[in-house]
Amino acid sequence: MNDHLKVTEKPSLYESLETMSVEDILVNINNEDRKVPEAVNAVIPAIAELVETIVPKFEQGGRLFYIGAGTSGRLGVLDASEIPPTYGLPHDRVIGLIAGGDGAIRKAVEFAEDSPDLAAKDLAAFNLNENDTLVGIAASGTTPYVIGGMKYARTQGVLTACITNNHGSPLADVADIPIEVIVGPEFVTGSTRMKSGTAQKLVLNMISTSVMIRIGRVQGNKMINMQLNNNKLVNRGINFLMDELNIPREQAADLLEEHGSIKEALINYK
Repeated sequence: MNDHLKVTEKPSLYESLETMSVEDILVNINNEDRKVPEAVNAVIPAIAELVETIVPKFEQGGRLFYIGAGTSGRLGVLDASEIPPTYGLPHDRVIGLIAGGDGAIRKAVEFAEDSPDLAAKDLAAFNLNENDTLVGIAASGTTPYVIGGMKYARTQGVLTACITNNHGSPLADVADIPIEVIVGPEFVTGSTRMKSGTAQKLVLNMISTSVMIRIGRVQGNKMINMQLNNNKLVNRGINFLMDELNIPREQAADLLEEHGSIKEALINYK
């Protein structure tokens, strides 16, 4: 893919941003952001295919990996890091990798994304197997680090998918299930932390949440496996038990304290 064909690099639809009032800047950003859910809606069939393929692998002990650079990598790490507290899974089931290592989460590591071999090295440490899934994330669809990781994963029999914001990219070519969310030019030309990043975040939310629901980590509409590591979450757990079991608050609190989790409290309630 040549740079001139990338939607993500096309000029903004807006000129002279520096002359706009603050309100105009905000209104125009919001106008662009409104296009994102529509673009995500257009790729739901591909997201559904991915989730339905991941679930049986995950239930066999497989893992879900995200790999990316810069903003895309940070979004993958964010989604992975929220799974243990939200759904009570170990940290080694959904894993986010970013070019340059964890230090790149806060500070950009120069040229880390340009190495196609670095990702293979990062992934090899996890001893990939055929039950694993790798989702490569790159707005451009051309990031060497991500493409290199995808190619390596394929040699290990791993299911590969990608989230990108351009059509027909090299990244999509090496993905079993490409998810191409075309949100158009950014408000600030080439600033893919904006609409492209928002689209990636929405798709990641959809993938991980759907997988967690399908493997039984949600009951009704509640997170029954969440970690009760602060007062807000303890109160949420108590309220859920009150609603689900139709019991008074004191009894729900005692039940939760006794069993240590919402799920165990529900299983052991008599």
